[in-house]
Amino acid sequence: MQELGKIHQLLIPVGGYTITLNLEVIVMTWIVIALLCLFGVLAAGRRNIFPRPFQIIGELFVSAFYKLTEDALGKTEAEKYGPLVCALFMFLMLSNWLGILPHLEEPTKDLNTPLSLGLMGFVIAHYAGIKSKGFKDYAKEYFQPMFFMMPLNVIGELAKVVSISFRLFGNIMGGSIIILVVSYLTYSILLPPILNAFFGLFVGTIQAFVFTMLTVVYISVQVK
Repeated sequence: MQELGKIHQLLIPVGGYTITLNLEVIVMTWIVIALLCLFGVLAAGRRNIFPRPFQIIGELFVSAFYKLTEDALGKTEAEKYGPLVCALFMFLMLSNWLGILPHLEEPTKDLNTPLSLGLMGFVIAHYAGIKSKGFKDYAKEYFQPMFFMMPLNVIGELAKVVSISFRLFGNIMGGSIIILVVSYLTYSILLPPILNAFFGLFVGTIQAFVFTMLTVVYISVQVK
């Protein structure tokens, strides 16, 4: 099991400090981005009245998540955030599925990926809140119901980032550990492939959906 803690790093010295990059996560993330770009070209290129399979799948994703975003935020806001929500889900789902393929790993197995996406959702939600309500009304909410509740309200908002990020990271990393342990115990005969499909396809899809919907909810709370 020595590969569990093995990390391929790129060390970049900058002004007396060292920036450490996880090469495996970077490569896997770019593989996901490349696959999504390819899917986008196949789905949007040469659209027809009689759609091809990729076009059907693309339209299903867009229409489903646009409808979910519209239900949470309203029609006007859905036009702004619908593409983001759809892209976020597809990126997370494909990232969680990537570990099913031999010699590939899930980018979401590294805490930096879900934490970055959680911070992105946090910034977008609060930017949307300030833009929708104005900074004064937005700031007033932190002093509700009493002014001395402000520190707790701030901590509560920051806790959302930790919660949403560690939930995704914990499920994906936990699944990888279980698969690795069972593989060593059963010599990778039958059970590990079944577990790999379960954690990759089922759990990976569910966690991508949960992360995406929580991001939508956080935006909705700030906007309304």
